[in-house]
Amino acid sequence: MDIVLKIKEELNVEKWQVEAAVKLIDEGNTIPFISRYRKEVTGSLNDEQLRNLDERLKYLRSLEERREQVLASIEEQGKMTDELRAKIVAAETMVAIEDLYLPYRPKRKTRASIAREKGLEGLAEILLAQETTKPLAEEAAAYVDAEKGVNDAAEALQGAMDIIAEDVSDNADFRTYIREATMEQGILTSKAKDEKAQSVYEMYYGYEEPIKKVLGHRVLALNRGEAEKFLVVKIEAPEEQILQYLNKKMLKNDNPITTPVIEEINQDAYERLIAPAIERDIRNELTEKAEDGAISVFGKNLTQLLMAPPIAGKTVLGWDPAFRTGCKLAIVDATGKVLDTKVIYPTAPQNKVEESKAELKKLIDKYDVDLISVGNGTASRESEQVIVELIKELDKSVQYVIVNEAGASVYSASKLATEEFPQFDVGQRSAASIARRLQDPLAELVKIDPKSIGVGQYQHDMNQKKLGETLEGVVEDCVNKVGVDLNTASAPLLQYISGISKVIAKNIVDYREENGKFKSRAELLNVPKLGPKAYEQCAGFLRIADGENPLDATSVHPESYEATLKLMDKLGITFDDVRAAQKNAAKAALEKPVAAKEEKPRPPKKPKQVVIRNTSTAMGAALAAALAGSNLVATDDDEVRTNKKNEQKANDQGGASAVGSLSKKVTEPEKKKLAEELGIGEITLTDILSELEKPSRDPRENMPAPILRSDVLDMKDLKPGMILKGTVRNVIDFGCFVDIGVHQDGLVHISHITDKFIKHPLEAVSVGDIVDVQVLDVELDKKRIALTMKLGDPAKIAAEAAAKAATRPAPKTETTEKKTAPKRTSVVAQVAEAAGVSKKPAAPKKPAAPKKAVTSSEVKPAEKAAAPSAEPVKKFKKKGIVIFKGNANE
Repeated sequence: MDIVLKIKEELNVEKWQVEAAVKLIDEGNTIPFISRYRKEVTGSLNDEQLRNLDERLKYLRSLEERREQVLASIEEQGKMTDELRAKIVAAETMVAIEDLYLPYRPKRKTRASIAREKGLEGLAEILLAQETTKPLAEEAAAYVDAEKGVNDAAEALQGAMDIIAEDVSDNADFRTYIREATMEQGILTSKAKDEKAQSVYEMYYGYEEPIKKVLGHRVLALNRGEAEKFLVVKIEAPEEQILQYLNKKMLKNDNPITTPVIEEINQDAYERLIAPAIERDIRNELTEKAEDGAISVFGKNLTQLLMAPPIAGKTVLGWDPAFRTGCKLAIVDATGKVLDTKVIYPTAPQNKVEESKAELKKLIDKYDVDLISVGNGTASRESEQVIVELIKELDKSVQYVIVNEAGASVYSASKLATEEFPQFDVGQRSAASIARRLQDPLAELVKIDPKSIGVGQYQHDMNQKKLGETLEGVVEDCVNKVGVDLNTASAPLLQYISGISKVIAKNIVDYREENGKFKSRAELLNVPKLGPKAYEQCAGFLRIADGENPLDATSVHPESYEATLKLMDKLGITFDDVRAAQKNAAKAALEKPVAAKEEKPRPPKKPKQVVIRNTSTAMGAALAAALAGSNLVATDDDEVRTNKKNEQKANDQGGASAVGSLSKKVTEPEKKKLAEELGIGEITLTDILSELEKPSRDPRENMPAPILRSDVLDMKDLKPGMILKGTVRNVIDFGCFVDIGVHQDGLVHISHITDKFIKHPLEAVSVGDIVDVQVLDVELDKKRIALTMKLGDPAKIAAEAAAKAATRPAPKTETTEKKTAPKRTSVVAQVAEAAGVSKKPAAPKKPAAPKKAVTSSEVKPAEKAAAPSAEPVKKFKKKGIVIFKGNANE
């Protein structure tokens, strides 16, 4: 197999790009380094493409290694043929190779191997030849040998049949056909282990769906239900069709003596040997595909969470809520330093509300607190109420943010937290972490195992090694995309930088503590174990503010410094200009609004009926005049003005005028010539110009900011039709969960995210997005909130919600029976009966118990629209809304 060509086809890129990337990876370059500083070499492959390429490269290389092992093993056994070699060489998956190797793999003792030891292969060959005219009992009698353990003709015949059954099972072509037929036509089913048991899996107590249409989150839900002993999950294959195929392949003629034997062998081979293995393979394949999808979603969600914009220059009070043990507080200054800690008891059972508010006022006044960061765990609801009352009594403007505290408790009890805060208990450490998460989410969240950050689905059930590797890659990409301050970054943050290991990260911190701040990137070469290769990989991602060389504060790599200096000279730019631009950018970051403002529930806006693209034309002006004051017209003029204003603002934040418009100084036609003169590529030149134009650019600045709140809502305050602003907390396969400030995330089903068709919610929303949602339904007893992002008429929505609450019918069921192959009397039993011997050979598999199903005629029209084909509609699915049972973070 040509691995490069295979990857080219899979990733839809050019062959030279794959070859270049593979060469760079094999030379020990990291994905972030290749993505950022080797764009010319790879044709600007991004980090996601490179990680996919690296993953496929590892898999295909392991596939080739296994192929060589299999070829060598069969050669050693002396059983290799040209046809077999060609099949093994052509195999493109590990499953295909293992199917071909199955007959030659060393086996444990089986019924067939025992029969071979008893010398029954000759009888098996007679049966396979299908030419005998003698009765089976007579043919088998010749192989009776008490010394070998063959006591009668029936045992001899059974042994011969076992040998043939194993050969049928080991046939790679047969397995391929059966696997494909089952995948294409098979049904995945589940039923309750105990129908009276109440569980979150009740929707799967009578579930069936074509295998090829099963969605990943359903596979993972079924797996969990099965693991927790609530469900029995099976695959129903087209058994009759499969047996017809085997009979067609195995029967040479219509010999009345051997035909029934061969048919019985085929049925035994399928039911006893092939079907369980194929079911296991398909379940594993479905699970692997579902896990890959879930891991991908987890990675994208984690990216959005890590790339949340930092809130710079603010003193934050971190609040870790609790009941009996009290609420832990930590005051953290703008640099992340913990100034003070306290424990207050505003919640039950102490309920010292007034004393707590008095203590809070002292802390806010003493440290000039700007924001309160509240964890969303136990007692957060009660804590939020106290904070809202406090804010109303304060003389200064203070707002609060609800922060996802997932993983904070894990961090606070970790060795790292103990080293960082040896004087604090776990609660105080947790409060400090909650405060810092608001100030710089990336720097704080890297200290926590990514799997402990609740933005996935079923993350605890999947391949932990693969999940861990993927999430580590996500964190690495995010950290390197942002870059870190070499003089302030912690060891946990530094270890994610390209080329830096845990040991080197610790050495950097130790060197910094012994020798003071780094003055230049070149000084990194003095750090123990950080050699030239590691320096090449890491230098561009490590920043030094106020260093000797202002380029050290940018993402320009030291290898490009010479070219950058020549460029600056050509453009008339000095180091002083770059420093001025950096200070300007830092000032702009501090002045930037810290977060989105909270909005009160509001009625939906009336849609504009007419949009005039340009009022400067005669037609546009005439339309605007005719429809003036009617509230039926909108123009794009305002949007154009807003865009120009934002563009001007962005330019103002870019820095000093000397470097603020470099993109205009160097035109596209001039870039090629200039790049050749400087000895660098055009892409590198563009990156350098961009960095000089907006030095110290933080890619997180364009991400949505958190919502600051000053009041609190209760779930009972929610009414169908109400419109709220919320934050997307988690995106899963069937929708997204949105925090609307009531301590219970609402679910927006995928069908309610957008009017256009989307295959996955991530096509429209991401974790951290600020969105407008409308309440569809509220179930207080079950703590469920159904939301929509497709805003509509509140009265209509309220009426539909009332009707839904009044009638929640259980689905009707009818009994259907699975078709099974007709039973026949065992040939072995016939031989034994003729010989007067009582035998109990392995009986064919019994027909499956009748199953409950719902026919399409019993499904209401509204339900049909929401239900996947061939899947019974359950109570949890109606009008396209899925009410999800379980933890939103799971």
